[in-house]
Amino acid sequence: MFEGQPKGLWTLALANTGERFGYYTMLAVFALFLGENFGFAAGTASEIYTWFLTAVYFLPLFGGMAADKWGYNKMVIIGILIMFFGYLLLSIPLGGGSTAVAAMAAALALVSLGTGLFKGNLQVMVGDLYNEARYADKRDAGFSLFYMAINVGALFAPTAAIKIMDWAQQDLGYSKADSYHFAFAVACISVIVSILIYFLGKSTYKQVLTTSKKEKSNTTVQEEEMSASETKERIICLCLVFAVVIFFWMAFHQNGLTLTWFADEFTTTKSSGLEAMQFDVLNLVACIFIVFGAFGIYQNETTKGKNIAFAIVAAAVAYLVYKYNTLPAEVSLSAPIFQQFNACFVVMLTPVSIALFSWLAKKGKEPKAPVKIGLGMLVAAGAYLLMTIFSIGLPASNHPEHVADVTPNLLVATYLILTFAELLLSPIGISFVTKVAPPKYKGMIMGGWFVATALGNKLVSIPGHMWDMPLPIVWGTLMGICLVAALFIFSIIKKLNKVA
Repeated sequence: MFEGQPKGLWTLALANTGERFGYYTMLAVFALFLGENFGFAAGTASEIYTWFLTAVYFLPLFGGMAADKWGYNKMVIIGILIMFFGYLLLSIPLGGGSTAVAAMAAALALVSLGTGLFKGNLQVMVGDLYNEARYADKRDAGFSLFYMAINVGALFAPTAAIKIMDWAQQDLGYSKADSYHFAFAVACISVIVSILIYFLGKSTYKQVLTTSKKEKSNTTVQEEEMSASETKERIICLCLVFAVVIFFWMAFHQNGLTLTWFADEFTTTKSSGLEAMQFDVLNLVACIFIVFGAFGIYQNETTKGKNIAFAIVAAAVAYLVYKYNTLPAEVSLSAPIFQQFNACFVVMLTPVSIALFSWLAKKGKEPKAPVKIGLGMLVAAGAYLLMTIFSIGLPASNHPEHVADVTPNLLVATYLILTFAELLLSPIGISFVTKVAPPKYKGMIMGGWFVATALGNKLVSIPGHMWDMPLPIVWGTLMGICLVAALFIFSIIKKLNKVA
């Protein structure tokens, strides 16, 4: 699984991990912050939240254009510095007046611009690592590993946000509204770590630090001679995929809005026994070690390697037994904590996904990227089918009142299913873009992927505006959208498979 990958993959992945940790620490509490600090109603909060996400994912289009002209490395560095100043401004407690609103708007603009320059261009650099023939067949697996690594940052983010806010309130005496700024300050630190990793590991990815056509490899120069008709066909196919991606992200990014509101308003605030174990991030890490250790036992060819993997599994199991025996009678649940599950499941399931598709590839039965994307949409529909069924009979709600005590396992299961969908669609889609995009438009096309994500994020606000309706209508709408998108991509699958 890890063998044969270019060294630069891990440096770039870790640099992105640091940035994602800060971003998701901020995002885990941002929707709640808008209501607590400014008193915004659900509709207003959802508009601010989705406009921010739209900007974060729309601006990589222009970041990619800039990188095509001035170089990916330069744009990545400028982007992460701009991000730092955005998070720094957001971390300053200014109250809830007009000055604070203006400062928040400026901070969100800086974070969006910085992300636009950083995120897409870093992923283009990852794709360029696989231009060499010896790495070409490892592109999909490489992007899955990259995706897994950056989700390590997202895994710890909700816990970090909750713990530092608790510390600010209980030990430092800050109000609940002001404590949110401590969570935002964590992002400043994580961005510093990210840029240090990027600079210190430069030797591992120096082969992709190109700024002009003359510096590119012969392989890339040959690809740039692609005919106009082939270029047009590839761009059309990519745009069709982007159209589907819009609706996936509309459904998926409910995790920071309506699914968080569901956790806040409808889900029980207490848990006990085995169920409570899953809300401690260290227990989730132990489960991840068990999964990776099990793969190590199976895949290692030496007795020593198998013994080390077995020892890792045994230590993780022993830790979980200890934690179970020392559990308190009840564990309090906070709404943002549910956002840790998606990242956990990404890390935990990536080796399973890679192993499955490697096995299918050996048998000559691995589906092409467009098929995987279509399957991802079907799986996402299944997640909202689950929410629809188990929301029948629940009352409508006026944010942010707590009106029910639904089992937390419903949201955990929903995040699990959405993660299956994400692994089929997101890393595979990014890999598809870097493979199919005409080389001279690579930065811009990668930006197009993020524009599709941006449009999907803007549509996230639609269920937010529906929040006072019966919940089966909210979730049923999302389920229907995912089904229609899946039907669309399967209707044009032959055309897409031609360029895949």
